[in-house]
Amino acid sequence: MSRLIRRPSSSVRAAAAALSSVALMATLSACGGAASGKTADSLSEVSPVFKGALTVCTDSPYAPFVYEEKGKLTGFDVDLGQAVADALEVELDVLDVDFDSITSGDSLNTDVCDVAIAAMTITGERARVLDFSSPYFDAKQALVTPRGSGLDQLSELAGKRVGVQKDTTGETYMSDYAPASTQVTPYPDAEGLQAALAAGEIDAAVLDNTVSGEFVGSNPQLKLAREFDTGEQYGMAVKKDGNIPLLRKINSTLAKIRADGTYDKIYDKYFG
Repeated sequence: MSRLIRRPSSSVRAAAAALSSVALMATLSACGGAASGKTADSLSEVSPVFKGALTVCTDSPYAPFVYEEKGKLTGFDVDLGQAVADALEVELDVLDVDFDSITSGDSLNTDVCDVAIAAMTITGERARVLDFSSPYFDAKQALVTPRGSGLDQLSELAGKRVGVQKDTTGETYMSDYAPASTQVTPYPDAEGLQAALAAGEIDAAVLDNTVSGEFVGSNPQLKLAREFDTGEQYGMAVKKDGNIPLLRKINSTLAKIRADGTYDKIYDKYFG
């Protein structure tokens, strides 16, 4: 398991999430099927890993979803975790872990944390080891290239060096659709990917469009060349077949936030 860095609890404002009632019902239905043989209390009471706190695993930096500011982790996903913690009337504790320890299920299924909130796309492969909430964000893949490079299309990446973040849908997308001669290089985190592109170590980067703005905004020599509509949706995740009450609380909290208009305010705060 990757080394964990515990960050201090963050006091942030309520977060928001876009929900689909169909997805919500499907999630709860799936939870009910996995709960056979459990007691009534296990289906209704949330029992966090650490009493009095909701422990959230995330992968930083990945602005604007999670990043450090004044010694604390903040961002859209952290606000979202705070909203769930508020609904449970507990403190929020955020752990910065490697993304692959989240997607593999290690961090959740070994009770390192209660929930993972890490701009993580819901996929069938990940759902085999994690239980996902209803979607809370829509995303695409984006191609970021140096200005004047002439790289604007996927087909133009033949023979080029393209960076992606390891174990992400960006890496999967390039594996599936990039020209055969493209040299795809995975980086352990978004920060390393950005640094490599800025330094000219790679010719382009493919990553979620929700964070590509940060890349371009911090380096005027880069541009957002193209977006690819992959139909991705982010979800929060809990222990596989092991935390039905928390999953229900997450979904009800997301629905409430969406209904009371908080989502629009939080979205504007980070993406407006």
